[in-house]
Amino acid sequence: MVEVPVKLYIQNILKKARDAARPLAALPGSTKDAALRAMADRVEADEDAILEANRQDVETVGKTLEGETNKDTIKQVVDRVRLTAKSLRDMADTLRRIAELPDPVGEITSLGTQPNGLQVSRLRMPIGVIAIISDLGPTVSVEMMALCVKAGNVAVLREASEWSQSNKAIFVGLREAGERAGLPAGAVSFIERMDREAALEVVRQTKLVDAVVPRGSAALRKAITEQTRIPILCNDSGVSTVYLDAGADLPLAQNVVVNSKLQQVGAFNAADTVLVHQEIARTLVPGLVRRLLDEFRVEVRGCKKTIALTGAQTMSGYQSAKEAVDEDWSCQFQSKTVAMKVVMDLDEALEHLTRYGPGHTATIVTRDYSTAWRFVREVDAGAVLVNATTRFHDGHELGLGGEVGIATGRLHVRGPIALEALTCQKYVVMGTGQLRLPHPVPTAYEDAIMLKRM
Repeated sequence: MVEVPVKLYIQNILKKARDAARPLAALPGSTKDAALRAMADRVEADEDAILEANRQDVETVGKTLEGETNKDTIKQVVDRVRLTAKSLRDMADTLRRIAELPDPVGEITSLGTQPNGLQVSRLRMPIGVIAIISDLGPTVSVEMMALCVKAGNVAVLREASEWSQSNKAIFVGLREAGERAGLPAGAVSFIERMDREAALEVVRQTKLVDAVVPRGSAALRKAITEQTRIPILCNDSGVSTVYLDAGADLPLAQNVVVNSKLQQVGAFNAADTVLVHQEIARTLVPGLVRRLLDEFRVEVRGCKKTIALTGAQTMSGYQSAKEAVDEDWSCQFQSKTVAMKVVMDLDEALEHLTRYGPGHTATIVTRDYSTAWRFVREVDAGAVLVNATTRFHDGHELGLGGEVGIATGRLHVRGPIALEALTCQKYVVMGTGQLRLPHPVPTAYEDAIMLKRM
């Protein structure tokens, strides 16, 4: 059988998705909620089939790693792909939890009356067709899909090839369950073609897609950003930084750094850079670096002052901090690597953050109220925290019910892209027959003055 060309295949899917956008936007919240609950039931009912499909994916991944000598690498990759019964229960719980969230569509966010009697309001409405290009796996993609549907948006998903069989088993079932519960056909669309060109073709369809969400590796996000002219809702880019101010509580400072870096090293909001005020550097840096190296096996890349404070001795078989290069200060590591710099004061810390920003997340550890608020006001990042780990920059942790990603740009919304951020707003004007009168016709004298100014 002749395979349909990629462009035609993608256009066919996106046209059905576009046709579903208007009826989905008009659905009442109760129908969308019932569809999400039906999807949760379907995930549970299909558990055996999904786990069997996932077993095939794990087996395929294992074969691709034959000859790999690093057993830790093999285990990490296989564990990343493997789904369990608990994974599927969590997936179903996520769908039901999102169904319980308030529906943002139709919310009136402002209301006022003009002197002429016109009533002017702003109303939340869906964005339309949202393409999700991800390599984070079905657990994350199911949450992103559910949030899109809850906000009245069509979700078009393209996942990584590692989960090709798992995704087919999951999303075909979700699509069927959703449509039986009242979603229009095409409201949840899944792209089965795994070639790179399929993903790129999706984000080139400017007339059929309203927004793009790239989730995953830096390489994926870079490729999508370079190939699309469609607005990107979030790209999770930017460095996450912890600044330890003069007089900071030292045990708290250490704990914030360790948790920010290691609670989930591959997270987008895991700490990449640690800036330390010189007043506490001599007391704090040697112990902190030793703890990162010895206890957690973190690679530390430090400035010259950091190197001088930690020395060149070997600690438990691991070298002390290596000298950082300029590229390290702008690197989102997503691994057991951190860059550390000693700064003279808050001004130098802010200058550093400005030079290598806008950032993803920034946190300050300080006892000084005015310093904290200056940091909050002047740092350019998706979120700024005080005396707390960078890992709290997350839709769940901030009480938003989930997220499709983090936006670090300056347009639309910054921070977690949750339900409200998956809508746009339009003005609604109610009148009683008001007419706009024409502008007065300029006199000949006024015309002459205007010409003279020109």
